[in-house]
Amino acid sequence: MFNFISSLSRKQKSYIFLAIDLGLIPVALLFTYGVQSLPASAMDTLAGVLPVLAYLLAAAAVLSLGLGLPQIQLNAYERHAVGLTAMFATAVALISMVLIGIWGPRLPLGTHVMFGLSYFLFMVATRAVLYQIVVAIYNHAQPRRRVLIYGAGATGTQLAQALKAHDSIVPVAFVDDNISLQGVTLMGLPVCPPSQIDEIVKNRQIKRVLLAMPSQSRPKQAQTIRRLQKMGLEVQALPSFAQLIGEEALVDKLTAVPPQNFLGRAVCDVALAAACDSYARRVVLVTGAGGSIGSELCRQVLSCRPTRLVLYELSELALYTVHQELELLVQGCGVELVPVLGSITDPRQVRRVMVEQQVQVVLHAAAYKHVPLVEANPLPGLSNNVLGTEVLARAAAEAKVERFILISSDKAVNPTNVMGASKRLAELVVQDIASRSTDTVFAMVRFGNVLGSSGSVVPLFQDQISRGGPVTVTDVAVKRYFMTITEAVQLVLQAGAEARGGEVFVLDMGEPVAILQLARQVIESAGYTVRDARNPEGDIAIEITGLRPGEKLQEELTLCRELTSTRHAKIFCAREVGLSEIEVAAMLRGLRLALADSDEAAARQLISHWVEGYRQPAVGRKTSKA
Repeated sequence: MFNFISSLSRKQKSYIFLAIDLGLIPVALLFTYGVQSLPASAMDTLAGVLPVLAYLLAAAAVLSLGLGLPQIQLNAYERHAVGLTAMFATAVALISMVLIGIWGPRLPLGTHVMFGLSYFLFMVATRAVLYQIVVAIYNHAQPRRRVLIYGAGATGTQLAQALKAHDSIVPVAFVDDNISLQGVTLMGLPVCPPSQIDEIVKNRQIKRVLLAMPSQSRPKQAQTIRRLQKMGLEVQALPSFAQLIGEEALVDKLTAVPPQNFLGRAVCDVALAAACDSYARRVVLVTGAGGSIGSELCRQVLSCRPTRLVLYELSELALYTVHQELELLVQGCGVELVPVLGSITDPRQVRRVMVEQQVQVVLHAAAYKHVPLVEANPLPGLSNNVLGTEVLARAAAEAKVERFILISSDKAVNPTNVMGASKRLAELVVQDIASRSTDTVFAMVRFGNVLGSSGSVVPLFQDQISRGGPVTVTDVAVKRYFMTITEAVQLVLQAGAEARGGEVFVLDMGEPVAILQLARQVIESAGYTVRDARNPEGDIAIEITGLRPGEKLQEELTLCRELTSTRHAKIFCAREVGLSEIEVAAMLRGLRLALADSDEAAARQLISHWVEGYRQPAVGRKTSKA
């Protein structure tokens, strides 16, 4: 039967509907005469009107085709089609009354009214029955996908109405968070609470949920989608009105608030001016050139017009990306770009690059800097951050470069993690080499967290918000110093020009920022509200996860209490006591032995011995909601 129905053309189906409608005329007449009190029997009365029946059928056929009733599909037979049917039945009744009044038996007016009403009901009922039969045939031959509609508002009900005409999808129920809607029936479908989804899915064999809540905030939609996906359900979201009317491009243009907007203070703009003289017409090597800090160093150094810029990077993709970007900037400037793919822990390659490229200034930004990753992988972190710095600094001294600037971190001060300790050891190595160098000026620049850099907190929060939350904060009391990438790079270049040898430069970054408050600001700047005890209906929750291994509540900037001012109001210099040459040699020897033996315990013990203020990682705190 399915094959037969599928093989029929639309024209053939319309002829079938026309034939059924015409066949219902004598049936309706017979029914009318049977329920009416007439002098003759129903069959005798029908026999009396047979002379005009052919004319009635012909007139009905013309009228039906004119109204387009046979062309209306069963799954589209709704209010408008029912209205046309009523008009058609009324017209047929009037034509019947005229024809029978002229050539047939005399019948009361009520009989003609009853005929029109009966004919109308027969037509509607016939189509309803045919629809159920055809649906059953299609379902048997091609089972329809059963779906659950999440959202029983105006959008959800309109979706259910549209799906009734769909060949392969059938809605079975609504789910809605609104308590006032739960338990009612809409569009013939029950509205259930979300707590019954599991039961409905199992009993009704549902695998797909259609999310019909386009007006709900994106984070809440994302939370609902994740919850449904965890149940093993396929989730499809109805597009927003902006998408439906083609205005999605406007939505796409909405961008995250720039990280510097959360700085909590005025951006410190340190004009390079005369500092550019230290980099102009020189060969500058930037390690970690593909990173956030390294790439910005390259951009700002280019503004000083060096003769050659050497991009030293371990990551092939990062090197390719920054090289492609900088090539556009150097066109017509006469600056040569030299991409070098390699590790700073390779002494032969480092020495070769120094000599072949005739490097005059080294800006050392290459480091493993993500605290949890280095804490979980201490040996690679120590090798890269400490031994790599030693290799690079010694090669720079041997090549008699003019300046060597190490980019350090505030985590190097009284560190509680391997990453901070590795940066402090790198500082000690550079301080030792600086104390014995007569041709190269060595200096260090120490600053706090950089807003917008890879792995920094603001982009992390924005990513968590885009996924519906929660936003994670390790502790309610955590505070950090922040600066922008531009500030950090300006400081490095300015300090490099100021350096006379062995200094640690520090930027006045104002007061530390509470991370919990920063999380709230990022959420609210995205147009959402914080979900907490005071606002349980908010969009995004803040979750307290506990301090990570090696994380401190608050960082420090210097080991000494007194800072010496420089020519720039926001830049200070700290003269910190380092290790002797013998002590540094012993430290490096012990580190190499620990790395050779892959002995993490020995490496941590070495850190405890040589790094002032180093403390073992703090124990993480219990996860909670803020």
